[in-house]
Amino acid sequence: MPQQNYDISSFRNTGEDIFVSHLVSIVRPELVNLGNHVAIDSYLHCSTSLETKDYVHISSHVSIIGGKGALLKMGNFTNIAAGGVIICGSDKFLGHGIVSAPNLPDEFRDELEIDPVVFDDFVNLGANVTILPGVYLPQGVVIGACSLVRKKDNLEPWTIYGGNPLRKIKKRDSTKMLEYAKKMGY
Repeated sequence: MPQQNYDISSFRNTGEDIFVSHLVSIVRPELVNLGNHVAIDSYLHCSTSLETKDYVHISSHVSIIGGKGALLKMGNFTNIAAGGVIICGSDKFLGHGIVSAPNLPDEFRDELEIDPVVFDDFVNLGANVTILPGVYLPQGVVIGACSLVRKKDNLEPWTIYGGNPLRKIKKRDSTKMLEYAKKMGY
C-alpha cells in the first residue's frame, strides 16, 4: 500500500517536494512553515511552531513539545532521527504551581520556560536524543544517540557530541558537505 500524505493545506507555508505522513499529530498546523524537500515520517507529535528550511528529515516517533508560543527552527540539511524529543517549553518545576497541564486553571499552573530550539545548517541528531529549551545547535553539529543537550552546553560548529552529560567526541570535516551544498545552490 503506498504511503499516504497528511493534508498540508492547513500549514502556514510549504515549499515543493513535501512528504508528511498521514500518521502524524500536529496540534497547531497553522504554525507550520516547511521549506523545500521536507519529509516527516509517521508518529511525529508536534505541539509547537515548526519552521524548516530545505532538505529536512524528521524521522518516526519524534516529539516536539512546548505548546503555543514555543518554536523549533531547523536549518538546511538537518535531521532528527527516530525517537528524538525536542522540548521547546516546559514547566520550571520550582513549586510555583502544580503543573502546567492544559486542563488545569491558569491560577494553579506552574511557571513555564519557553525558549526556542534552533538548528543551524547541517545539524543531525541520532536516535533518542533529547534537546531541552533554549538550545542552539551551531552549523554542522552532530549529537550521538541517547544524548541530552541543555542550554548550558557550549557547542562548537562542525563537532560531534554524545552522552549524558554531553561531551565532545571529535571534530567533523565539513569540506564535502559544503562543496555538495554549493553545487546544489546553497
